[in-house]
Amino acid sequence: MSDASLWTALADPHRRAIVALLLERPRPVGEIVEACGLSQPSTSKHLKVLREAGLVRVRQDAQRRVYALDPAPIAELDAWLAPYRTLWNRSLDQLGRRLDETAPDDPEEPAPKD
Repeated sequence: MSDASLWTALADPHRRAIVALLLERPRPVGEIVEACGLSQPSTSKHLKVLREAGLVRVRQDAQRRVYALDPAPIAELDAWLAPYRTLWNRSLDQLGRRLDETAPDDPEEPAPKD
């Protein structure tokens, strides 16, 4: 899996919807087709991209192909995002403190109108 293929795979909203479905549990292709409202060939193309990016695994169950998330790439993505999450948390904490400083003393009292 390359970083570029991971980002490319997740850039498409249909593929993100498939990832969200598979977060709940592994699913056969037919269920994914039905849940996403895409054609079977289109769903298969999206699943191929996700598989090649390493985001999903497939196993054969009799005549069905069952797809499941592979947590390793998601963990890599989470690790990559960690410093940015810290940055956002600090920014949101600062915003919260600023809002607390400017909040009226009496929460029942409406804010003055301009």
